[in-house]
Amino acid sequence: MNLKINNLNKSFNDKHVLKDINLNVRSGQIFGYLGRNGAGKSTSFRIIMDVFEGDSGTITIDDKEFKTRDYKIGYLPEERGMYSKFTAKEQLIYFAQLKGASKADAIKSMNMWCKEFGIEEYLDQKLETLSKGNQQKVQITQAFINEPDILILDEPFSGLDPVNSKIFQDALTNYISEERIIIFSSHQMSYIESFCDDIALIDKGEIILDGNLNEIKQSMGEGKLRLRFEDMSNLNFLDNYEYRIEKEYIILSLNLSETKEEFIQSLFRKNIKVLMFMDYLPSLEEIFIEKAGAHDEAN
Repeated sequence: MNLKINNLNKSFNDKHVLKDINLNVRSGQIFGYLGRNGAGKSTSFRIIMDVFEGDSGTITIDDKEFKTRDYKIGYLPEERGMYSKFTAKEQLIYFAQLKGASKADAIKSMNMWCKEFGIEEYLDQKLETLSKGNQQKVQITQAFINEPDILILDEPFSGLDPVNSKIFQDALTNYISEERIIIFSSHQMSYIESFCDDIALIDKGEIILDGNLNEIKQSMGEGKLRLRFEDMSNLNFLDNYEYRIEKEYIILSLNLSETKEEFIQSLFRKNIKVLMFMDYLPSLEEIFIEKAGAHDEAN
């Protein structure tokens, strides 16, 4: 499947929240949707789920108008949206039926996903009595129940310890299918880097970066090197270069038209002892800070 959002706009009163949003989300992978709080991610999600309409623009799947009634949608909001006074079992069955399942199918799906996420023992307990991590696992189960065609996950790792994070990672990886769309949003960049092939970065309602993550890293790292020298106390030999020190490494930009080979040969001629020399690929966190920061300055 291929979900496309084309020139989507949304305003609330006089605040323009989404500004000509264009996204292309392919099935068979996990799509990373990044942005600071208030950037427009949740508004995008709610329009996809038909909670409210955009002011203009279109959403299609495989070039046909997207209608929510034709697809099962699972959603994990950043803020917990379940009922603290009811048992986990009552709520999971309720949400499954709300999504169109019969009671028998709801119970079957609930049992399968509760086993997957290890919460069978908590089914008869009220949500308010559970730890934050187990509450999050119940909420995650709610998103997966009924095996949705479109799965939207907003900060799913919140409150999970390393063991439960691994359980969720495995379940998410196993859920990837050519018949399913998965959109994943998190401020924990390491998870986005682990899971996502394609990403989009939204800031102040605008998409400021999108594409294949590896290609973005290669493009933004072009002409830059990661270096480490035996003697890091005297770097005068780099005075003609733009560089920064990052922990025990140096991130250096080559001069215009200079090749890596020419640079390393110049170091050898100066008897500089090089302990590490490699192409620089920025982390997703560095990309986020650079792009969002530059966008702030432009505005």
